[in-house]
Amino acid sequence: MDKNSALKSIEKAKESSKERKFSQTYDIIVTLKNFDLKKEKLDYFLDLTHSIGKQKKICGLVAGELLEQAKQICDRTIHVDEFQIIAKEKRGTRVLAENYDYFIAQANIMPKVAQAFGKILGARGKMPNPKAGCVVPSNTNLQQLKERLQRRIRVSATKSPTVQLAIGNESQPKEEVADNIINLYNSLLSHLPQRENNIKRIELKLTMGKPVEVQ
Repeated sequence: MDKNSALKSIEKAKESSKERKFSQTYDIIVTLKNFDLKKEKLDYFLDLTHSIGKQKKICGLVAGELLEQAKQICDRTIHVDEFQIIAKEKRGTRVLAENYDYFIAQANIMPKVAQAFGKILGARGKMPNPKAGCVVPSNTNLQQLKERLQRRIRVSATKSPTVQLAIGNESQPKEEVADNIINLYNSLLSHLPQRENNIKRIELKLTMGKPVEVQ
């Protein structure tokens, strides 16, 4: 896949969707073939070339060492002493899970994070994940992590042989969306055992539009 093909697909996807009063997301759908989910695993984090055009909200679950830094950097900060108070309010915990894209946890309090929030965050795939860089030491630089998380996506096909995720937004220059598409495609080739032979079809669509095939 080259950038010209990606740009043409972006134009086609835009043409297939009526103009909306909000900025739509570009979703990419990769259908796999010859890929046995019982034997093969596809689940990894990827740092895209650009953000996906939408600010990701981050919640910090911290103790004293990271408290002041987290208050300045994260969209919300919860101190370990507040965990059980929030955990008792099931509705509040669900709203918390729905409102934030990433949860950063201080490593030395992870058992308390799991005890208080594991059931709700785990069910939504939002538990602080060390593979995503979200379980951190008490001396970490949260500003640098926040900047990386704005470009970080999770690429997975665990329940069906399909990868579907947001890859960009109408508010972005189309060249940035194209770069992200190529970045994802190249990373998939490096993770799939048969490379191109494991990819049946790639489609791109806007939130309210119809899918178009990416050549």
